[in-house]
Amino acid sequence: MSSEYILAIDNGTQSVRALLFDLHGHIVAKSQVHLDAYFSDHPGWAEHGVDDYWQSLCTACRRLWAQSGIAPTSVRGVAVTTQRGTVVNLDRHGKPLRPAIVWLDQRRTTQVPPIGALWRAAFKLARVEQTLDFFLGEAEVNWIRANQPEIWEKTDKYLLLSGYLNYRLCGSFVDSVGSQVGYLPFDYKRLRWAGPRDWKWQALPLERGMLPDLVAPGTVVGKIQAEAAADTGIPAGTPLIAAAADKACEVIGAGCLEPHIGCLSYGTTATINTTSKRYLEVTPFIPPFPAAVPGAYSTEVQIFRGYWMVNWFKEQFGHREKSLAAEQGVAPEDLFDDLVNAVPPGAMGLMLQPYWTPGIKQPGPEAKGAVIGFGDVHNRAHLYRAILEGLAYALREGKEKIEKRSGVPITALRVSGGGSQSDAAMQLTADIFGLPTARPHIYETSGLGAAINAAVGLGMHRDFGAAIAAMTRIGRVFEPKPQHQRIYDELYSRVYKKMYARLAPLYREIQDITGYPGFS
Repeated sequence: MSSEYILAIDNGTQSVRALLFDLHGHIVAKSQVHLDAYFSDHPGWAEHGVDDYWQSLCTACRRLWAQSGIAPTSVRGVAVTTQRGTVVNLDRHGKPLRPAIVWLDQRRTTQVPPIGALWRAAFKLARVEQTLDFFLGEAEVNWIRANQPEIWEKTDKYLLLSGYLNYRLCGSFVDSVGSQVGYLPFDYKRLRWAGPRDWKWQALPLERGMLPDLVAPGTVVGKIQAEAAADTGIPAGTPLIAAAADKACEVIGAGCLEPHIGCLSYGTTATINTTSKRYLEVTPFIPPFPAAVPGAYSTEVQIFRGYWMVNWFKEQFGHREKSLAAEQGVAPEDLFDDLVNAVPPGAMGLMLQPYWTPGIKQPGPEAKGAVIGFGDVHNRAHLYRAILEGLAYALREGKEKIEKRSGVPITALRVSGGGSQSDAAMQLTADIFGLPTARPHIYETSGLGAAINAAVGLGMHRDFGAAIAAMTRIGRVFEPKPQHQRIYDELYSRVYKKMYARLAPLYREIQDITGYPGFS
């Protein structure tokens, strides 16, 4: 057995996974620790104990060695990928000052720093004042300074979760360029911290010294320090290599290095991404995110709380499947394909718009979810299929936006995330997009993407192209069924694409009357 192993640590929203990969992209061993659910002291808040993230990582690593019997000394390097946008405040001793604010958090503040008159005028001229105000109100750092000034006064370092875990592992405040997704003074075009005159330094009460140093994905950022070695079992001195955020790692872990391949992620947030060397704003003034490849961008359209809706359905309507799953010793989601297959494509006219959480432009901050077309023939199976179809419609709309802005047709799809394990979801995705839709050879694509970064950084593969060619493969391919595709094309063009424009005024009225959405 080869001893050329890479340890990828994937800290997601629901669990932490420690994964050992070989140089061919095979999972040699795996350990998973489920995280405590985030807690919410107020409606719309989402927080998590900072130390729980670290302790869960340590437990996952220790279990990995115990369960696999593989010697930790066989690991050549470590890479970390995490959920995006979760932030941590540390004091001058490197200790957490408050729980982490999780990316799902929806609190807002109206107490924001003033923006200079020239910048305000520029945003007004560009007709993006609403986008600016959204950024200011959503930024967690502005909320903390306004509502917890005693915490802010003690804050010495302000990190994303990736930067915090890197610090715990190697003792240095260093993070990957590929992980910088959040309300931070980051220059998405130049892939570095914003210049001193950038408006973001006015919009956020941060100083450069409060932020980590940034390095490109695939860069060795340090070595596992003695304290972390004692906690995790990873040998002290093992190289730690910069990876990227989980979505970016999923893209390369699914083999999507070229702009004509679309990568769908059916995770808590559903996304469609392509990798490009060009800086391309799919939605004007909304930047692409850093890719897991140096100097590249991930053009992304996201449906916030996308496949979270599957869990919502399970909790609200899936009691039968939960009971049967407990009897059969399987996951409830494994039984949901029967619901999808029980009703025809199009769910007999039941159409769902999956805007369960508002956005910035389309959907805008007033957005809500909607289900139309109900009749007395419909049951929960129709609703479940409509959820999956609505998500695929929304991502198809994202695909068309990317194609229009980039000029590059997307000709093939790869699907990652929990939803990719459903054959029914894969088939209806192929039918709605009208494209061959492939499942990668393994489910753990974000961990694999991190391992690819480590393999390149350690010189185990000569470059990213070689690493992706050697470590990624296509699994099952789902071809579109022409008769289903015709139905979906009609529903998409004649109904779905018109829903938001017609419902948005009503969403605004609902917001005006009820005050929801909108948290302070």
